Amino acid sequence: MTDTTGSTHLVVVNDHEQYSIWPAGRELPDGWRAVGGPRTRGACLDHIEQIWTDIRPRHTRTASTPLALSTSPAVPTGTSLWDHGTTSASAPCSPGPR
Repeated sequence: MTDTTGSTHLVVVNDHEQYSIWPAGRELPDGWRAVGGPRTRGACLDHIEQIWTDIRPRHTRTASTPLALSTSPAVPTGTSLWDHGTTSASAPCSPGPR
C-alpha cells in the first residue's frame, strides 16, 4: 500500500525492542521512543525491515539458556502431560484416543 498523503512517520521502539511506525507530530504513547527523524511511511517500514530481524521480545532473545537447549525438560522424558494429573476438566482440550 502506497502512502499518497505525503504524511511523515517516525520509527518507534519500546522497551522490549519491538518496532512500529507512528505519525510524526503526534505525542508518542507511553513506553515508546523515536528512532531517527521523520520520514515517509515506506521509508520507515524499509528501515524496520532492515534492523528488526528477530521479532521476539528482547527478554526472549537474551535469555541465558534457550528453551530448546534446556537440560531440565518441563515434562520428564518418557512421560506426557496426561501422566501428571492433568484431567480433561482442567486441560484446554481433552486427549485423543490412545
